[in-house]
Amino acid sequence: MQYKLRKRACPKEPVRTRVESLTHDGRGLARVEGKPVFIDGALPGEEIDFIYSDIRRDYAEGRLATVYIPSPERVEPPCSRFGVCGGCSFQHVADTAQIQFKQELLVEQFRRIGGLDEVPLAPPLTGPSWGYRDKARLGVKYVARKGRVLVGFRERSSPFITDLSRCPVLHPAVGERLNELAEMIGGLSLRDRLPQIEVAVGERRAALVFRILADLTAADELILREFGHYHGFDIYTQRRGPDSVRLLHPERAEPLSYRLDAQGVEFHFQPTDFTQVNIEINRKLVDRVMEWLDPQPGDRLLDLFCGIGNFSLPLATRAGLVVGVEGSVDAVQRATENADANRLSNVEFHAADLSQDFEEAAWATASYDKILLDPSRAGAERVAECMDRWGAARVVYVSCNPSTLARDAAILVRKSGYRLVRTGVMDMFPQTAHVESIARFEK
Repeated sequence: MQYKLRKRACPKEPVRTRVESLTHDGRGLARVEGKPVFIDGALPGEEIDFIYSDIRRDYAEGRLATVYIPSPERVEPPCSRFGVCGGCSFQHVADTAQIQFKQELLVEQFRRIGGLDEVPLAPPLTGPSWGYRDKARLGVKYVARKGRVLVGFRERSSPFITDLSRCPVLHPAVGERLNELAEMIGGLSLRDRLPQIEVAVGERRAALVFRILADLTAADELILREFGHYHGFDIYTQRRGPDSVRLLHPERAEPLSYRLDAQGVEFHFQPTDFTQVNIEINRKLVDRVMEWLDPQPGDRLLDLFCGIGNFSLPLATRAGLVVGVEGSVDAVQRATENADANRLSNVEFHAADLSQDFEEAAWATASYDKILLDPSRAGAERVAECMDRWGAARVVYVSCNPSTLARDAAILVRKSGYRLVRTGVMDMFPQTAHVESIARFEK
């Protein structure tokens, strides 16, 4: 006989406590009767009431009810849907304090996970706090009982779509037009068969990719084209997998693009390509990579997880040779096209899964003077384990997950004899707890 594990009932009465610190996902950490409690919306030093939302053997979770002694960093969230929408988690924190919290988290991860006592910090890279987000995936849901379509991010800890009229973190071209977008979708025959929109904004154009689960009618196509024409969007549809993406409006569209003026290179990309979500911070990030790697005319550089060449091409303007490696074949093709368009002949690209065996590949058997890593949240553990083979005197690691950066840093330091020279955070995702960072290692 199988027994169903019964979830422990949560007390309904508020509980008074004092918040000790902030967790990696932006929740307040308190202790009640010795058990850690993770509380949405609470900040360090605050005296609060919270209500339990879940109780487990080793920890509990809760939601903020009342703040009696607020943190000096607490501010009034500008968005009326904050706390419901899952797109943001830090709007209640002052902008300067957000970056400070992220910097403290990076240091804590280096010390606790990486075992590194000395964590020399560089000044943080900051930029616009609102309207910065140029890439996003928005959920779409036709709600029959409301008789209308919702477009937005999912609710916090919920599969439901947040009822949004505008989004202040999205690029205004999209964030200020959520109502118009929802009303347009409501007029389509497949309004209940359209679950997602991918948003991609370049410097001169913006694109919307509509994920559809049924074929468009001629009337649907006309509605989408007219919406794109009126608001200046390139309109794409995606019926099945990535290969099914097709341009609906206009008949021919210029590629989306962004430019790095300091290095004199321009990138073209498709709306489904991976690019950084914050163009201004990306420019500052590239500048810092250039400064920390300091490419010289005689250098051979290896750029791992290179994407469409965001770092490879700027580095190639000063280095002798840049070799970029990326798991996505489409990204490698785009990187090659961008190198050709920028007339850079000293850069080459290879497709390889860097989490699997790659040691016998021709590019992996060469030696390099300097190496750049920019992996996904999973980090670059296998690459870090292989770092000795390339003999690089300097490594720069760009990270979107401080815990895997700290793990890989420990490998670089203990196994390969590198030392952490400098590290810092960049505010790629203001109003969220997401931490982007960069670290420089030298032999």
